[in-house]
Amino acid sequence: MLAALTFLAQEAAEKSDPSRFVLPHGDELIWGSIAFALLFGALAWKAFPAINKMLAERAAKIRSGLEQAEKTKLEADTMLEQYRRQLDEARGEASKIIEEAKRTAEAVRRDLTEKAEKESQEIVARARTEVAGEAARARQQLQGDLINLSLELASRVIQRELAQPESQRAFVERTIAELAATGSASGGNGHN
Repeated sequence: MLAALTFLAQEAAEKSDPSRFVLPHGDELIWGSIAFALLFGALAWKAFPAINKMLAERAAKIRSGLEQAEKTKLEADTMLEQYRRQLDEARGEASKIIEEAKRTAEAVRRDLTEKAEKESQEIVARARTEVAGEAARARQQLQGDLINLSLELASRVIQRELAQPESQRAFVERTIAELAATGSASGGNGHN
């Protein structure tokens, strides 16, 4: 390799302008190449394995971190899916509870409405019965009062009539005549 570099440097010097490149002398080039080779060997023997080991550890750490991140991502996705399912189940439960509450409320409303209607009908029926009873009692009371008044009136009329014998006679004659007229009219119709 050193020989190739020396050859290339001489060839370049012949083809080009010597002022263009600054080339070291041949012995400097040889000692520089030997120093480079020794330095490279020392680095390859001590530094490169340590650097490679450090790079391998770093790569392993990065790989481990990526694997851990992937595991964490999978766990997070699994948990997210579980939470979504639980949320969907909770929403379904909430919908069922709301529907059940609506049905219960509707049933309670219907029951209350039916009870209220039944009670109102019972109240109306009782009121009608009470009103009919009161009306019957009032009629009986009025009939009793009317009978009492009629009897009182009749007794007064009879007392007045009995006090006047001429009017009694006229009353009896008039009644007989009316009865006779009614009897002959009905008897005449009955024979035809």
